[in-house]
Amino acid sequence: MIKCEKELQAKIASCTADLDAKFKGANGKRSIIVCGGTGCLSSDSAAIIEEFEKQIKERGLEDKVSVNKVGCFGFCSQGPFVKIFPEDTLYRTVSVKDVTEIMEKDIMNNEVVEKLLYVDPRTGEKVQKQEDIEFYKKQLRIALHGCGTIDPEKIDEALGDGAYQGIMRALHMTQQEVIDEVLKAGLRGRGGGGFPTGRKWQFALNQQSEEKYVVCNGDEGDPGAFMDRSILEGNPLAVIEGMMIAGYAIGAQNGYFYVRAEYPIAVNRLRAAIKQARELGLLGKNILGTDFSFDVHIRLGAGAFVCGEETALLNSIEGKRGMPRPRPPFPAVKGLWNKPSIINNVETYACVPYILRNGAENFAKYGTEKSKGTKVFALGGKVNNVGLVEIPMGTTLRELIYEIGGGIPDGKKFKAIQTGGPSGGCLTEKDLDTEIDFDNLVALGSMMGSGGAIVMDEDNCMVDVAKFYMEFIYDESCGKCSPCRIGTKRMLEILEKITDGKGTMEDLAELEELAEHVKSNSLCGLGQTAANPIVSTMKQFRDEYIAHIVDKKCPAKICKNLMEYYIEPDKCKKCSLCARQCPVNAISGVVGKEPYVIDQSKCIKCGMCVSSCKFGAIIKR
Repeated sequence: MIKCEKELQAKIASCTADLDAKFKGANGKRSIIVCGGTGCLSSDSAAIIEEFEKQIKERGLEDKVSVNKVGCFGFCSQGPFVKIFPEDTLYRTVSVKDVTEIMEKDIMNNEVVEKLLYVDPRTGEKVQKQEDIEFYKKQLRIALHGCGTIDPEKIDEALGDGAYQGIMRALHMTQQEVIDEVLKAGLRGRGGGGFPTGRKWQFALNQQSEEKYVVCNGDEGDPGAFMDRSILEGNPLAVIEGMMIAGYAIGAQNGYFYVRAEYPIAVNRLRAAIKQARELGLLGKNILGTDFSFDVHIRLGAGAFVCGEETALLNSIEGKRGMPRPRPPFPAVKGLWNKPSIINNVETYACVPYILRNGAENFAKYGTEKSKGTKVFALGGKVNNVGLVEIPMGTTLRELIYEIGGGIPDGKKFKAIQTGGPSGGCLTEKDLDTEIDFDNLVALGSMMGSGGAIVMDEDNCMVDVAKFYMEFIYDESCGKCSPCRIGTKRMLEILEKITDGKGTMEDLAELEELAEHVKSNSLCGLGQTAANPIVSTMKQFRDEYIAHIVDKKCPAKICKNLMEYYIEPDKCKKCSLCARQCPVNAISGVVGKEPYVIDQSKCIKCGMCVSSCKFGAIIKR
């Protein structure tokens, strides 16, 4: 039990020395760390760890080699990752069968396993160290501090990597000084709208109440988003510390994590961190011998996207149906159980310890004039380097897509990037040199959101993209207000009509009118931004909407009712393979004698014929 700051400083010094020895080999041991993020775990990284442990024991190397899991390395398309210290050798796409070779070559004989090194696609050269890989060169880990470095289930490693130094400094400051430090850093909420974090905290501090609450929004619901999950999986103590600093600043004694139940690994590691912090006296009553008492609790969300909206989230924590509340009053005045409450997302809280530990100036030196620090993005879609990236604000979209993301696969042409998830919008080639920050993206008709970034190429139909997001939004609408409940349904119906080839120009006009009405009259942020993908795609790709309506064609050949599969007679080898694979017997011909043809009245557009043809004889038209 740590009872005072002096004891904690001694503990931190010891943990720092141990962690440093692990990375530098000063303890005489080699260290093997394996990615334990959800992506790598789904590719058997847990089995890789078990195999390493088994072979280390079998070879009697327990005193010379250690192995443990860490959080996400970020470069998800190249996982699972294994890193060897002190040499700092990074192996990617490792499988269980590779463990023996790593043990025999690297651990036993100090030979690099060349076939497991990352290969730079531009030069063809093999890269041994993580920092030399292009994907990482322009990144800066602040919110992701410790992810991919420390074992998230060992509090000693977190302490050795800087944990609790921020709260120690905060406890020597007044509440107002802490808030002023956050304001000086320019930290804005990373969950969507980008509201200044310090201002939100100031509102709560100014309220007179015996009870106040700190709430962490971990209800990450955007399709393709996994930023918050990775932080909670990789360094949960950083988020806990951020909430403690917030609690001290506003005068709260309790914090609540609201995390998706679909994130079991994150939840389990968060529980382990809370338990260990309590056991050390770093959560609970009179922390470090001061008058400051603070504890945190976990509530699991049931997967409703609307519960990412802060007032719906509060209702859910209270055991009510997750539906938004009218505002004002805002949560900082009347929030959880009608008490003043501040709500920030996981990434925002993860930045706070850095600010208190290193000073506001060190945070504010990164970014743009109005958007300071870094932003974490889940980069996905039609891009070579899929993964989790943290970049300084002000990095351009071109740098994100082509330098960090490695460009578009198969030489395809870039078409758009959707930022901000279902609430965001599409940005095109003309926007690629835009500096990424809150205000620039909004000015272009999109938004930062929580950090989803989905890249699309020439094969994407933008009307279909708008329909995909509208299907999601309509399904997730809580139904409390009629503009969202009815408006999203009607907008989806129109988009379905257009992609089915039955749309009219009157439908297009109605779609635009509905988009404005839903935006202006919906109760919460879900409805107010529901039409953004439609508005954005109609602005940037109106010609595709016209093609669907007037020409009854889908330029990208994605919408099934507006395209057909066709067998080119000159290329057909008369082998019958396509006919044998067709589930509805829509293909006919004579083996070895007549080219095969597709009966369009029977074809269900499943694509089985295309995937089965080895000669490229079947095309979309």
